[in-house]
Amino acid sequence: MSRGVRHGRIVVGVDGSPSSVQALRWALDQAELTGAAVQAVSAWEAHAGQRGNAQVYPDDDPAERAAVGLSEAIGEAATGRTSVEISHRIVEGHPADVLIEAARNADILVMGNRGHGRFTGALVGSVTQRCIQHAGCPVVVIRAEDPDDDE
Repeated sequence: MSRGVRHGRIVVGVDGSPSSVQALRWALDQAELTGAAVQAVSAWEAHAGQRGNAQVYPDDDPAERAAVGLSEAIGEAATGRTSVEISHRIVEGHPADVLIEAARNADILVMGNRGHGRFTGALVGSVTQRCIQHAGCPVVVIRAEDPDDDE
């Protein structure tokens, strides 16, 4: 395979959590090996912070927060990588729905095992679980390194 030819597409769900940044790193490594392009996808919901008794701040812009988080994650994971084509998308909607749709016709969907959800003790988060069950392509779940695992 020649270096200039791209094959395939890897979609990565990125919410800025440590496991999603680790998933992005894994996807970039895989893309370097296979010549695939990477598409980093971040989803946001307009009313996600209004569940229960959550405080909503008038200056909070979930789309902007998603864009900043995605940009920071790409900057962190892609430093020093010049051979991988990386694109990004920020989409309004439920994260699982957005990722399942984005992964349509992808070779792989890569996700962290847990995002910024409320149930931090779960092995995998609800978005990851839903994508595992409904994505039309293989799903790779990456677990972030946990410093507490060494104890």
